[in-house]
Amino acid sequence: MASLTGRMLGAAKLDAATYEEVENDPGATPQAMLVVVIANLAAGVAVVRELGIVGLLVASLISLIGWYAWAFVTYFVGTRFLPGAKTQADVGQLLRTIGFSAAPGLIRVLGVIPVLDKPITWIASVWMLVAMVVAVRQALDYESTGRAVAVCVIGIVVNFVVLYVLAKLLGADVGMFGP
Repeated sequence: MASLTGRMLGAAKLDAATYEEVENDPGATPQAMLVVVIANLAAGVAVVRELGIVGLLVASLISLIGWYAWAFVTYFVGTRFLPGAKTQADVGQLLRTIGFSAAPGLIRVLGVIPVLDKPITWIASVWMLVAMVVAVRQALDYESTGRAVAVCVIGIVVNFVVLYVLAKLLGADVGMFGP
């Protein structure tokens, strides 16, 4: 089994082979979950004073639920509404590839430096989105990146709705959705 660090670096480098590797390794699911949690904690380091430890834990829980929801929606949209000629996937493959697409989010730990907070958040968000497109393209065996972009856009909209509802139900304000 490949190392977590090696896979995270490959995912952050947008290496299609890394995404193929985790897609085809059911044992990588716990690693993918860990990447999601670590990326969320990296973002939380900068705001732990505002959220507190409990808020950070709630945000981690919300990110895990959002990850699962995003993978499920991506699976459903990608295999039912926008399948490619070679599309053959299961939810586990999308959980793994999408989980690893959060690896670039580790740079958000630099947001602890006040002047870097906004630029780092923006860079990490764009980088993670591009990584997700690569992850979805590989997991759904698309020949076209455009199809993967369309699936990701739909996934983003649904994911934000799910995260918003969860944040409101849990009484969390993770700074993303306003009051």
